[in-house]
Parts: sequence; C-alpha cells; structure tokens
Amino acid sequence: MAAAEAAVVSSSSLETDPAPETAETVAVAAAARTGCEARVVKAALATKLLSLSGVFAVHKPKGPTSAELLNRLKEKLLAEAGMPSPEWTKRKKQTLKIGHGGTLDSAARGVLVVGIGRGTKMLTSMLSGSKRYIAIGELGKATDTLDSTGKVTEEKPYDKITQEDIEGILQKFTGTIMQVPPLYSALKKDGQRLSTLMKRGEVVEAKPARPVTVYSISLQNFQPPFFTLDVECGGGFYIRSLVSDIGKELSSCANVLELTRTKQGPFTLEEHALPEDKWTIDDSLEHCSSLLPAELTLKKSKPEESNEQILSCEYMTLNETKGEDDVNKTF
Repeated sequence: MAAAEAAVVSSSSLETDPAPETAETVAVAAAARTGCEARVVKAALATKLLSLSGVFAVHKPKGPTSAELLNRLKEKLLAEAGMPSPEWTKRKKQTLKIGHGGTLDSAARGVLVVGIGRGTKMLTSMLSGSKRYIAIGELGKATDTLDSTGKVTEEKPYDKITQEDIEGILQKFTGTIMQVPPLYSALKKDGQRLSTLMKRGEVVEAKPARPVTVYSISLQNFQPPFFTLDVECGGGFYIRSLVSDIGKELSSCANVLELTRTKQGPFTLEEHALPEDKWTIDDSLEHCSSLLPAELTLKKSKPEESNEQILSCEYMTLNETKGEDDVNKTF
C-alpha cells in the first residue's frame, strides 16, 4: 500500500512540476520577444513613412544622377521601415509617391528638392521660383557637353582676358535674355531626351533660343583660366550655356568645371539640404513639416489601416520648366 501511495505521489509530481528553464529556452523566449518588438517598431515606422506628405531638400553629391539619388533615398527609407517584407504580401496595396524637381547634372552637386506623397504635386509651383548656383568656369576650352565631362571640341587663347573684361560683360547676361539650351540636356525630341540621342551618335539640332531670367550675376574669383560666378536665375536656365556664352563674348571659349546649386525655391544648401546620414523617416517627417513656408505646409494624409498595407513606389521626375517635358513615371 505504501509503495502504491509513493508511486501516486511520484506520478503527481511529474505532472504538476514545471520543466526547469534552460539557457536555451530563455534565449528562445527572449528572441521571440525581441522579434515581436522589432515588428512593432517596423510597423510604426511604416506608418510614418506612409504618412509622409510634403517637400524637403537633400544634398546631392557629384557622381549620381538625380534619378539615381532618388532611388538611393527610396531604398534607405524602405529598408528602415522593413518594407516591403513577406508578412505584408497579399494585403491591401498602398502607393507612396516620391519624386524630385529640378534635375541636377550628374557632375553637379547641391540642393535637390524632393516631394513625397501629395508633396509631389507641389514641386512645379514651388520650384518655379529662383535658383542659385556657384559655378567655376574654365576659359580656353569648349566641350560638346559644355562642361568638363565632355570631349574638347575647341581651344582658344585666353591670356589677354582680364577680371575687368569679365565683369564688364556680365551686365549683358542679366535680366531677361535669350538662351539656347545645351544639346546634352533633359529636353526631348520625339519623346526622347536630347542627351540620350547624342550619346547614340544621332544628329540632333539645337533647340531655338528661348527667354530666361537672370536675377543677379557676379564674379567671385578670377585666377586664369578659372573664374567663379554666383548666379541667381529662374526656371529653365542652364549654367552651362551661360558659361559657354561668356567665353564666346570674350572672344574665347569656356566650359563648366564645377557646379553647385546653393538654393532652390525656399531651400538652401547650408540650412535645409539633408546629407545622406540624415535620410531617415524621422528626419524626413520633421523636414516635411517644418521647412515649408506656412502657406505651403500640407496636412498629413492619414494612411488606411497601416498594418494592412504594402508599399510600392512611383517615381516622378519634374523638370525645371513647367511644361518642358512630360512627367516621367516608373513603377
């Protein structure tokens, strides 16, 4: 009888006593909690990303095209939010629009204004204002692209050109002037960019001269053959054409060696352009809401059921002159 009771007690103990915790089970539980917390954080970031609606500026370095830089920005924002990810598939689709206004050449650096959400619709109207550039020109050499990336097509002497000569002709390039756009440009013929046609070796005729506006222009430095200009201009203006025309006016030739956009609309390079290490959802959200003039600030759009959305991206590239090109979209 005693043996039977002992067996019952032993059996009861086996049924009720919890299994002892091991380092492995603790680690598994901690990992599960961490994974759950990470998903919550990612969901919150995704909600923020989908709520972004406004305009902000980023700092474009030399090298990438404006479109390539926009891709890089998009990828960083997506990666931070963990989107798209497997758990988001087969759920309601939410499109995030992102685009830039006012293309910068790959060899140029400076302010690139980005629109996100409903902010993409603001780009054309906002960027019709003035732009400011610091350009370093090189006298004595002309290139097919009108900058240092092209092939040299002509060389002329420049040794007799003085600082006074340059300052004396700048007035001719102030106000409303007629300007012929470069052949290597984003302007289109039959739906294709002139620069693309030129690279294929096709014969391309120059676009006719058109009126553009220069609000101010000044010579900042002159160390032959190099000269530095500070230019404030309106939309559709090409600094490369300006430098080339200045060279011709001086009975020589010239091309752009360095180009920096220091201002576009209300955004300046020093105050507003986000460097790449600041391309985060929180920084973008802050700058969407705080850097716009009060009359241009957009209300945040509320995403629908953010936990039931998957992000796709629509790229929009708006040109410097309204109506100059159609809006380009890639999905």
